[in-house]
Amino acid sequence: MRDLARRIVAQFAVDRRVLALAFARMADGVGNSFLIIVIPLYVASDIVGGATFGLEEAMVIGIILSLFGFLNSSFQPFTGRLSDRVGRRKPFILIGLGGLAVTNLSYIFAESYLSLLVIRGLQGVSVSFIVPASIALVNELATTQDRGGNMGVYNTFRLIGFGAGPIAAGAVVNLGPYTIPTGLEVTGFDAVFYIATVTALISYLLVTVLISDPDATKANAGADLSIAIRDPSGKHLLDPIFTLGVASLFMAAAIALFATIQPQVNARLEQGSTWFGLQFAAFILAQVLLQTPIGRASDYYGRRPFILGGMILLIPTTLVQGFIFSSELMFAARLAQGIAGAMVFAPSLALAGDLAGEGESGSKLSILTMAFGYGIAIGPLSSGALVGYDFYVPFVFGTVLAVFGTILVYTQIEETLESTRPVPVVGSD
Repeated sequence: MRDLARRIVAQFAVDRRVLALAFARMADGVGNSFLIIVIPLYVASDIVGGATFGLEEAMVIGIILSLFGFLNSSFQPFTGRLSDRVGRRKPFILIGLGGLAVTNLSYIFAESYLSLLVIRGLQGVSVSFIVPASIALVNELATTQDRGGNMGVYNTFRLIGFGAGPIAAGAVVNLGPYTIPTGLEVTGFDAVFYIATVTALISYLLVTVLISDPDATKANAGADLSIAIRDPSGKHLLDPIFTLGVASLFMAAAIALFATIQPQVNARLEQGSTWFGLQFAAFILAQVLLQTPIGRASDYYGRRPFILGGMILLIPTTLVQGFIFSSELMFAARLAQGIAGAMVFAPSLALAGDLAGEGESGSKLSILTMAFGYGIAIGPLSSGALVGYDFYVPFVFGTVLAVFGTILVYTQIEETLESTRPVPVVGSD
């Protein structure tokens, strides 16, 4: 078993603690993404009731789902900087995973819309402890020579878990109720919540046993929570990490436009929900396949060419979705958009890690993760508001964002790596 573990680590060429953290995030990603599919069904069921404060059921579902992303993104700069000040990452990850396990189990006892709102909000706060501390830990366990590959591996496994959850969640609900050996009957909804709780606990166990903070981590953050906007060096107008955050926000918003307009997409392409599911998953498929090789390539060829190339590719792959009349072409466009996202995300995190000072990984990298989270929230809201004008309008809006993001990267970001860097040694920690 130990030899097998060594071979797996060698294959991905990362610190074994990064690989363990990636597996842990894959486990909690499965359970957390279960809820994206199940919560709307749970709200619409007879199990949940109570006051809606005059809101339609669809609006209640939207608020419950969006609250998670809003609180998660909003709290990340605070938790990231706090982990910098403490000089440790592992305790923050465990606090977040513990909170996630408790809140996942709490859904079983929720019987009102308000209780669901509170639980989902607490989940968002819990995950805000996990994300910046995890990214900071990956950054500190890596070096300049292999940071892109480490970020790629981490994101690959995290996305595998996030992509697998929704696929399995619907089946778990529909196949219920279940009779357990004690003779008790468990509904499909309760089964999902139990599974989500177990995956969070598995993740907690993996982090507890296999993860340790690097010895080099030092506390190095003041109380100032402000985000630098101007470039302190004076070379450019904008701070490079802030620029990467804005580009990540624009990219995430352009990609997420597709999420909430399923009826319009299906009607335009004369397709069913299966095709839409494949098109939605195409982006994640590209991410899973390419995050690691692109991240590793950025260690050798530099970060900027991939980030700029990804933003450029994002422009036509977003625009064309507004003018397509074929299910197959929409799948191809979403796949190409996923390639663009893979070219931007891991190299951006690696570049931010290169630029972050010692003990500042949590606060600096949280700018990117926060921006990405806000983009994921802005995209669906934008498409929902704009699609009423015409089908292509949301995608034109996303294209404009991609153009601005490309201009920012081109004018404000410099390469920090030498192009002649030797190839990282496979299997080294």
